[in-house]
Amino acid sequence: MKIIYLGDISGRSGRKIIEEKLPEIKDKLKPDAIVVNGENAAAGYGITEKIANSLFDMGVSVISTGNHVWDQKETKSYINKEPRLIRPINFPSGTPGKGSAIYEDNRGRRMLVINAMGRVFMDPLDDPFRAVEEELKKHRLGSTIHFILVDIHAEATSEKMAMGQFLDGRVSLVVGTHSHIPTADAQIFDGGTAYQTDAGMCGDYNSVIGMEKDEPISRFTKKLRGNRFTPALGEGTLCGVFVETDDKTGLAKRIEPIRMGARLIETFPTI
Repeated sequence: MKIIYLGDISGRSGRKIIEEKLPEIKDKLKPDAIVVNGENAAAGYGITEKIANSLFDMGVSVISTGNHVWDQKETKSYINKEPRLIRPINFPSGTPGKGSAIYEDNRGRRMLVINAMGRVFMDPLDDPFRAVEEELKKHRLGSTIHFILVDIHAEATSEKMAMGQFLDGRVSLVVGTHSHIPTADAQIFDGGTAYQTDAGMCGDYNSVIGMEKDEPISRFTKKLRGNRFTPALGEGTLCGVFVETDDKTGLAKRIEPIRMGARLIETFPTI
């Protein structure tokens, strides 16, 4: 299978660059499925039903989230009726929504997407390693499932890397989100799992991780909270990864980063 994963959508700039570039990506790479992290899509804080539906209309298969998943009040009810929108699997039992989703492509191949959230410098949720392990007991890569993607939404690079190595040979792709900065370590581990510590943000990089500069700088330099963080609205850059797997095993044959847009050096897979 060929899968496109796009990192955290940050506000209007992120949504706009995806709308502009996704047709070209689909035309050139012909992905079997597209997954995005949408937890900052609504002006930097959560996601709404309207925004989620617009992403699905663009061809997105599954939307993952993270620590901002509940920032929009409507999400608590919407997520229960929309199985393609998932929240971290290690939220406590009884939390609305689900932490995984299965998508079937037009050839009958099935992709499992699992969303997990780290605990280092983050909210103290349940153990993400154990939660992912329990979910994997229900499925078998290369048999019942053709592609398994794990979005590890975490602050610490060590925790993301540990999750990748923990799952090596058992999933197709482990990709990190949350830090909004694309890392340069796209690779395939010894067991055949594709990995990148952070996919990066889809949004305005002339910012402080997607937010207008003044307020974050003021908090760092003056140690005073002033106004609410607001998303930067300049021209966006799209960041993500392209992964191709062997249908017989579900393991990765290829991973390449994608960067398209205004500010970062562009890179695109060669087909």
